[in-house]
Amino acid sequence: MDKKFAKETRCFKVSRVFPTDVNNHETLFGGKLMSYIDDIASISASKLCRVTTVTASTDSVDFLHPIRPSDSVSLESFVTWTGKSSMEVFVKVIREDLRSGERKIAATSFLTFVALDENNRPIPIPHVVPETEEEWKLFETAEHRAEMRRRRREESKKFADFLVTKFPWE
Repeated sequence: MDKKFAKETRCFKVSRVFPTDVNNHETLFGGKLMSYIDDIASISASKLCRVTTVTASTDSVDFLHPIRPSDSVSLESFVTWTGKSSMEVFVKVIREDLRSGERKIAATSFLTFVALDENNRPIPIPHVVPETEEEWKLFETAEHRAEMRRRRREESKKFADFLVTKFPWE
């Protein structure tokens, strides 16, 4: 199977925070940030394999510092680990105070994507090769996160079997 360097999947996005982007706490809506995260992660996933990819799960989004209207929000994403047809994508969110220039990691996120053929069936993907210290750290710790994802997915399937599909008013 082919290999690609993590840097070949790297994407960047920078946005200004507008008044319509904030909640009643005057911080960026979590859902708006999650939309940015899924968007940029999907591009990294597609850059790895150059086929259709779908979000299999948003494994985590950790909000670490608020993002305010005086900030810009920068996102960086890249593929950190690959399985047979799935891949883990990491997204780092940096807030920058546009007045002072202070930068902080505002959020981190891990997502899983699956590569699909034209019949929407999973297909093999290239292996990702880390190079930088940051990429290696994420690569080396990915197996543990993959195992946690497998366990959580099994629990979710069991729980889904228990849930009802009709609403109370139906």
